[in-house]
Parts: sequence; C-alpha cells; structure tokens
Amino acid sequence: MKLKLITAVTLTSFAGAVQAQSSITLYGAVDSGLLYQSTSAASFKPNAPNTGHVFRFKDGGIYSSFWGLKGSEDIGGGYKVNFRLQGSFDSGTGKFALSDTPGVPAVFNQVASIGVSGPFGTFDAGRQYAPMISAMSDTDVRAGRYFGSIMTAWLGMNQAAGWPGTSTNGLIGALYDSNALVYQSPKFYGASFALEYAPGGVAGQLQGGTRESAVLKYSNYGLNLSAVYYNGHDTNPFSVNPATGATVTAPATGLNNNRFYYMGAMYTFRGFSVSGSYSNGKNPANNSHVNFDLYSVGLGYKFNSAFGVTSGFYYLKDKNNSTNHSSEFAVGAEYYVSKRTLAYAQVGYVDNKGTINQTLVYGQPVAPGKSTTAAMIGVRHSF
Repeated sequence: MKLKLITAVTLTSFAGAVQAQSSITLYGAVDSGLLYQSTSAASFKPNAPNTGHVFRFKDGGIYSSFWGLKGSEDIGGGYKVNFRLQGSFDSGTGKFALSDTPGVPAVFNQVASIGVSGPFGTFDAGRQYAPMISAMSDTDVRAGRYFGSIMTAWLGMNQAAGWPGTSTNGLIGALYDSNALVYQSPKFYGASFALEYAPGGVAGQLQGGTRESAVLKYSNYGLNLSAVYYNGHDTNPFSVNPATGATVTAPATGLNNNRFYYMGAMYTFRGFSVSGSYSNGKNPANNSHVNFDLYSVGLGYKFNSAFGVTSGFYYLKDKNNSTNHSSEFAVGAEYYVSKRTLAYAQVGYVDNKGTINQTLVYGQPVAPGKSTTAAMIGVRHSF
C-alpha cells in the first residue's frame, strides 16, 4: 500500500512538472463591418462585367476573422517544440475559408505546422505564411490590411496575371505555402533572414510544384527594411474553362512560372511613418505574357497609443502593355476602444485602365478597366 502511494505521488509530481513546461493557447479574432463599393463583379475573370454598386456585410476590414491553437513544450537547453493550427472563417456566414484547391474550404487553411525553436532561431514544417508576406507588411504604412494596402495591390498583380481568386494558390508570390520548410534566423543587431523550401511531391518530377524563397529584413531605430526573392514551379495550375465554367488542372511539369522580387522601407519618427516599395512579378517561362511592376508610398500618423491614421498609394503597371495600369489610394482611421477591440473606418479609390481589375478590398471583385470607390466601417476584436 505504501509503495502504491509513493508511486502515485511521484507520478503526479512528474505530470505537474511536465505540464508546467508546456502550454496550449486558444486565440483568434473576429473582424466584421459594413462595406459600400460603387462597382462590382461576379468573379475575378478578365472579362467579368460590371454588376453595379454593392452594399454588404463584410468580413475582414483589417484582416480576416480567424481562430487557432498553438502550443509549446520546453525540452531544455533553451529549445522548444512548437505547433500551430490556424484557420480563417467568414464572420457573416460562419463558413471556413479557401484552401489551395479551388472552391474547397479548409479548417486550418492558414497554418498547420510543427517546429523547433532555440538559440539558432526557428524551424517550422507544414502549411504556413510565406515569409515574403511579413516582409511586405513591415514596410507598408497600411501594414498589409485587407482594404487598400500592399496586400490588395499584390493580389491585384495576381489577378492581372490570371489568378481566378478561387483558391489561395497565387500565380505570383504566395500568401500561404503548403508542405513548406521555413527557417527564421534570430535577430543580429536588428538584421534577420528567412529561408523557405517547399518540395512538390510530384512523382518523377523533382521540381514539380516546388517553391523556394529568401527574405532579408532589418528593424532598428525606427527603420524597417526588407528584400524578398520568391520562385515557384507549377504554381496555380488551375484555370477555368470559359465555355463550361469548370476548373481545369494542368499537370505538373516543373515549369518555372512564378517569380517575385520586392524591396521596401519604412521609417517611423515621433508618431509619423513613411514607407515606399518596388516589386516585380513575372512568369519566367513566359515573360511576354506576365510581367508587372508595382510601386507604393505610404504616410501615417499616430496621435496617441489608441488613435492613428494611415494612407497608401499603389501603382500597378503591365510591362508588356502600357494601356494596362492601375492607381489605388486608401486612407483609414483606427481607434482602440480597449486593449483587444479596434474600431475602424476607411475609404479608397482605384482607377483601373485596360484589362486591369485591381481591387480595393480583399474578396470583393471589380470589373476590368472600371474606376471604383469603396468605404467601410467595422470592429475587430481579438481574443
């Protein structure tokens, strides 16, 4: 009896010690608002007609609504094993968001990764944000918001390149990458770098479906700098048959068809922030068809810890056809009602020329060549 009691106490103590070194967190955000847009379209197709103005409930005025689980276990010596599961959803309908496959929702469409962190930095494996996205957001005054930012401008580049908008698998660069291996270095005097490789897993084709990228960042004394190189093979193999509307999938051949470069800077001093960037997206296998330049400038001011305004201008041009270009401008005001609740209002204008269908708001298409005004008010609550 005494032996059983000692064993029970020992196991209980051991379990408590293990629990103390581990943690699991439920987290997320709900972001909802009302959107007015002066023109619209039923899809991102290059020939989609203007369907007129739209007034609607819209998820994701700042970023998408999402929820997730993350955990960490201390394994000693300054090392930890980490996991993260995160997925976005539409707060208006409760539906899960898109995956890499057109029209197919996924529970954890943003992140599903496991990795190790320590003095060497971090290494994560699985579906995750492409490192290029944080580099772009860190050098944009609008911080990559879902309304009028470097994010929507880059998505506009993808739309101009033929991205159908029915999956998260873009033609140029990437917001998320599946099956990715990502190393993030520690900071050294403000400088850090990230390396990514995603094997394609295509039988008989070593480069089929692969992605690789490198990101260099610097953050110190109010200055953020970033440089991005992204390259992909067989990215976005999906197209839509114009006659039937059916999704057509091309076989993986290892074709190098996705290359993206980005250089950006942002400086903040006494509440004022200014940013600028240049990027280029192309299809190396067919430069004469897909080759776009994107320029941005931004200006913002933070009046206090709770209230600030931001603005950005984004110019997209087709290097193969001078009639195809777009100018986008957005301004927003944000106020923290509490530590976790943000109220916002934003307005923007985009002037599309030729076949460009640059959007102001993520997930809200506009017709090619149409000028559009949009305004949105909303609330974002984090938990």
